[in-house]
Amino acid sequence: MQAEIEARRAEIARGLGVRPDCDIDEELERRIVFLADYLLAARMDAYVIGISGGVDSLVAGRIAQLAVSRLRSSGHVCALVAARLPYGTQSDEQDARRAMDFVAPDKRMTLNIQPAVDAQRVALEAAGIDYADAHAEDFIAGNIKARQRMIALYAIAGAHKGLVVGTDNAAEALTGFFTKHGDGAADVMPLSGLTKRCVREIGAALGAPPDLVAKVPTADLETLRPQHPDEAALGFAYREIDDFLEGRPVSPEVAQRLVSRYDATEHKRRPAATPPYLRH
Repeated sequence: MQAEIEARRAEIARGLGVRPDCDIDEELERRIVFLADYLLAARMDAYVIGISGGVDSLVAGRIAQLAVSRLRSSGHVCALVAARLPYGTQSDEQDARRAMDFVAPDKRMTLNIQPAVDAQRVALEAAGIDYADAHAEDFIAGNIKARQRMIALYAIAGAHKGLVVGTDNAAEALTGFFTKHGDGAADVMPLSGLTKRCVREIGAALGAPPDLVAKVPTADLETLRPQHPDEAALGFAYREIDDFLEGRPVSPEVAQRLVSRYDATEHKRRPAATPPYLRH
């Protein structure tokens, strides 16, 4: 049984593109090149990203800014547009402002998603939606927030002939810890294949504020549990998830639970399912 789990563990890490060691300089350079080449190939003029105040959007945003700066130095007219998308008043407002300053985008925007989210909830209630309980309602509302943010980012991208930058990393991909068609929807995912540990190391190497690099991650989507830590919601420490992906020692129980979690969330990593094609 343990040999089977170890085989699955290696297979999952390969499938997610995780390398055992994080070569910071190499990973940073190939992601800058990826974003620059992709924007050119798509014949688009901008990247658009949402900045939350967490380390993932901080690092992804800075990498995107470095990519467009490199393109401009070679004569291509392009820009990075970064948006803050709070639901009402953001409790870690200062962190989001500092993250935006570090990313240093060419254009900054702030859009309050609360009116749109609240209107959607009112419409659902008028239509007769049934929730199991208050926590189920709050969880669903959290997913509406995540999707509304992506609606806003794609509207901004459409206005700027741009592409949306996602912020999901390998730890979130493994656990399915993202909202379908919310933060899981984007045109490019520059942090793909990076563990949370590696994202933090790249952030530190880029000179990001140390407290933002080490900040406790939270999706902060639930009103009943504001700033609820990702690790509490997941039931895993990011250290355990990263160790699993990088081939470091983890307990058999953690390995088994992560494999089970990966299998249970497979539908979130796949495109929409379609009927099998008929063969004539």
